[in-house]
Amino acid sequence: MGIASVLWRKMEELKFIDLFAGIGGFRLGFERACKKNGVNPRCVFSSEIKDHALKVYKENFGNHIVHGDITEVDEKDIPDFDILLGGFPCQAFSSAGKRHGFLDTRGTLFFHIERILREKRPQAFILENVEGLLNHDKIDKKKKFGRTFETILGILDELGYVVSYKVLNSKDFNLAQDRKRIVIIGTKDKKVDLEDFKSHTRTLGEDLEKGLKVMDTNLTNLLLSHFSIEKLYGKAVKDKRGGSNNIHSWDIGLKGEVSDDQKEILEKLLRERRKKIWAEKKGIPWMDGMPLKLSEIKTFHDHPNLKELLDDLVDKGYIAYESPKNLFEKEINGNLIKVRDYDSTKEKGYNIITGKLSFEISKFLDPNSITPTLVATDLSKLAVPDSGKLRRLSLREGMRLFGFPEDFKMDVSRTKGYDLLGNTIAVNMVEAVSDKLIKTLLSE
Repeated sequence: MGIASVLWRKMEELKFIDLFAGIGGFRLGFERACKKNGVNPRCVFSSEIKDHALKVYKENFGNHIVHGDITEVDEKDIPDFDILLGGFPCQAFSSAGKRHGFLDTRGTLFFHIERILREKRPQAFILENVEGLLNHDKIDKKKKFGRTFETILGILDELGYVVSYKVLNSKDFNLAQDRKRIVIIGTKDKKVDLEDFKSHTRTLGEDLEKGLKVMDTNLTNLLLSHFSIEKLYGKAVKDKRGGSNNIHSWDIGLKGEVSDDQKEILEKLLRERRKKIWAEKKGIPWMDGMPLKLSEIKTFHDHPNLKELLDDLVDKGYIAYESPKNLFEKEINGNLIKVRDYDSTKEKGYNIITGKLSFEISKFLDPNSITPTLVATDLSKLAVPDSGKLRRLSLREGMRLFGFPEDFKMDVSRTKGYDLLGNTIAVNMVEAVSDKLIKTLLSE
């Protein structure tokens, strides 16, 4: 029958399930909203497969049973519940022409949400995913959404739910992080209004701790010998991109001193290697950043000692002398897949090699602003100021940027903690969205 308003007002339990639970950010935000509205929440089923996520989840929510792989759980064995919560990972749907075609959700994790909704018919659900879900598998550019999102909406409609969706940003919910996510809410008979949230902003500096252990490495020492702390705010360390906010390794002589002539060559090579004209001349499909032959470089920078200057940069490790990459068909698991690999039949050239993840620091966060979207691969390479030096973001600071309370336990290594935070959800955003849902269900 679903949830009747009168039962809610009598403080009856609101039963929910927590799928793809991670460390419990979805659950935490939902429970906050329930309690704010005088509703008693009770989690009757949780599912998560990552061991260190399970450790943190149980530390904070009690050592009850957390089920493992949801793909191995029979939906009939899940207790009855009222609300489904799911920040499901977005796997690519089958493309048209394959066995099932793009309209089939089998093989994706959304299918497991679908089968649970179909069997249990709860009163409502809240789903969350990356913003890119909207345009995933978009073939017709005239259409509003890609085929993946159209498929999801079609299934939820077929199941009888009134659906609302909106891309929200964590920075609007009193968090110092720019993190856009799409939220999808459905109820059996009422549309949830996802407009007009009260926007609150804060800066990273409000979340930073003081006096923690700072970094003392060749890179950090060179950076601080060339730039003041304030000049580093908002800048990134990476060799493959230009722009005023990028610091290149040759700017600070990280791999050895570089002459002004060599810096000029590197700056020009940085831009030229991305032009499609070179791919056409080599007879290969274009890719973003390819090696250029000596004769090609001479067309935009003719220096009497060009080869010597380039070879010195190769010796120091600023650039590589390599073959360009081409597209080849390779058989993988019985399927012919096109992959990029070095083409030894093509003449070698000079190419900038070091991307942002090759350095121990990829970006310096500005305490007077907000952070970019925090992802697992980047978290360990973010630096913040402390006592005139640089250090890594602490796990406690990371938890604050997602809205976790000060008493939330994260008793894992820094590496595992970064992995967990990079895949979690903004708690404050969940609370605000859940508040809208609960108020909608409580309304007459």
